Amino acid sequence: MAVQVARTLWLLVLGWLLVAPLAASAATGTAALRDGLRDSEADAFELRLDVRLDPAARVLVVRAEVQPAERDFRFVLHESLTPRAASAAGRPLKLQPAGQRGSLRGWRVQVPDGAPLSIEYSGTLAVLERGRDHRGVLQGMPPMAAPEGSFLPAGSAWYPRPAALFSYRVELSVPGEQRALVAGRLVEEALPSAADPHYRAVFEFDQRSDGIDLMAGPWAVREHKHVQADGRPLRLRTYFPHALDTETGLAEGYLADSLRYIEHYSERIGAYPFTEFSVVASPLPTGFGMPTLTYIGEQVLRLPFIRATSLGHEVLHNWWGNGVLVDYMRGNWSEGLTTFMADYAYKEAESAEAAREMRLGWLRDFAAVPAGGHQPLAAFRSRTHAAAAAVGYGKAAMVFVMLRDRLGEEVFERGIRLFWAQQRFRIAGWAELQAAFEQVSGENLEGFFRQWVALPGGPQVRVVAASIVDAGGGQARVDDDLAGGRSQDTSGARVRISLAQDEPLHTLDLPLVVHGESAREMRWVRLEAASADVELDFDFEPVQLHLDPELRVWRLPEAEQLPPILRQWVLARSPHLVIADAQADMVQAASALAQRIFERSPKASGVEALTRGREPVLLVGSHDAIDAVLADHGLPARPEALRGRGTAQVWTLARGDGPPLAVVSAQDSAALEALLRPLPHYGGQSWLVFEGSRVVARGVWDAPGRAVAVGR
Repeated sequence: MAVQVARTLWLLVLGWLLVAPLAASAATGTAALRDGLRDSEADAFELRLDVRLDPAARVLVVRAEVQPAERDFRFVLHESLTPRAASAAGRPLKLQPAGQRGSLRGWRVQVPDGAPLSIEYSGTLAVLERGRDHRGVLQGMPPMAAPEGSFLPAGSAWYPRPAALFSYRVELSVPGEQRALVAGRLVEEALPSAADPHYRAVFEFDQRSDGIDLMAGPWAVREHKHVQADGRPLRLRTYFPHALDTETGLAEGYLADSLRYIEHYSERIGAYPFTEFSVVASPLPTGFGMPTLTYIGEQVLRLPFIRATSLGHEVLHNWWGNGVLVDYMRGNWSEGLTTFMADYAYKEAESAEAAREMRLGWLRDFAAVPAGGHQPLAAFRSRTHAAAAAVGYGKAAMVFVMLRDRLGEEVFERGIRLFWAQQRFRIAGWAELQAAFEQVSGENLEGFFRQWVALPGGPQVRVVAASIVDAGGGQARVDDDLAGGRSQDTSGARVRISLAQDEPLHTLDLPLVVHGESAREMRWVRLEAASADVELDFDFEPVQLHLDPELRVWRLPEAEQLPPILRQWVLARSPHLVIADAQADMVQAASALAQRIFERSPKASGVEALTRGREPVLLVGSHDAIDAVLADHGLPARPEALRGRGTAQVWTLARGDGPPLAVVSAQDSAALEALLRPLPHYGGQSWLVFEGSRVVARGVWDAPGRAVAVGR
């Protein structure tokens, strides 16, 4: 994912400073990019930073040179950093406090017209919080430092921002055993020597950026150089700790795969917009995509799926999110488009079944969001919790699946290339995507984009009834609007199908798969109202049909298509926790696990909650205690497929006559504690078996969907 927590935080900070002239300069810069103006003065750099970082002492010393857009220049720094001096044209200037919000402090200074402003500041950073989990990372972080790794996020206010978008040059100095970088082109680098024991590097970003993330660590650096198809150089690097760097084939594999992804997307979309790409190991559980680099948790870099999928996702963000910037105020489209063109495309290449499984996962996640918890795509900014991810990743990706189904692959691909050509290094939103696809297709797509982007949630569609109205010969007759204008002579049967949808009403192109005794046919029908009847003719006698069995339409699937998954418990508005054991160590471990799983604090309840109400219940305990509670309350026993396996077992149970139930059964409190970190990552699963903290088996309960019988 792109570093959208930082960007979203900056939007909030910018809102705080709307009374300042900075808001005007930020708006001007945004409008210039949206109008397509190229900044010929970009080589001047709106921000220059001379940065000295000592990770062991956590001391940061910076000299910043800013080109202010207004005389009354206001900026924000993290509270750990204090301005020491300001000057312009060799004259000292007075710095004044300008308020504080949380950990961010505002400052202001009056600058002579046209003069570059110099600000010197320093401070002791927070210690790197290695204990942060993925949720803590997504919620935003202060600038942090430690010998094992330092991360100064763009949104943590570690530098004075001259505007919402700006070009920059950064000179870095760290102790000799460290390496450091920011996004951009590496223009100078000096390794430690007897004369100078520091590592020094200079990076430049001459396009407009929306932030600077700084990373440092005790890394070994490997590099490959290539020439891109358009003749520009390409520098590929890995920044890995020595334990990873010395692992046979790992760094070389990342370099080779980075090149493969860059070449693939360059051919599909347009030339790679930068001259560098680096894979940087993070001591935190991050998965961030920034211009020219990705910052990935070192603990997962060995996992095969990171190179097979996640790396490609982060490379693609150099086009979507970093090459075309996101207009966050109108909705973040980049995560959905990147998911569609990377993660989903890899599944399509694997098999049709794998692609369907991913679509089912998106719809399961959507269905797990409690009623009233849906936001429209236009309101999605970043993935700060699972409900937002279900929209910004799943729904947005499905929008592109549906758009490609509507336009056809060749037209869709031309739309992608046109969008890139028109919006490269500009701010763009859903409206610009719509315009590109309208231009290549010649279609008016206003209704399509309006309903999928502006409306929250999704429709709930169902087949009310289906029956044969004419068995035998006769001229076929179909409704042009509902069935796409197809007609044919047939000696089979005519079927009347009654469809319905709940509000908010959508215009839906729905696939129906109709089965006969020895025949099968798919037809697309259109539903524009709350209900409609459509008549279709077949050259065989239908006996049953399925509504969208391949799950190609964003909607709330019927219960028969929705196996219970753990995300229903993660997102529950008022979850209940039932602990099957009375021992203090089990109670403590179970309570800690529940706090990690649920996004809202659960209510500690007695065993009566297992059979009352409708809110999801999490039952936690030892194997023997779990078996006893289930038996005493007439609940289904432990699944045979899980019995006797691993140190802990997790499974879900959907019930028509009671609250949804998830069970975590462990051999002892230590086995429960081992689940604290891994279990929240498996929200898309129905059952899991753990050996310690390692998943040894997992799966989703079968849910084939509802077959509607065709009556006579």
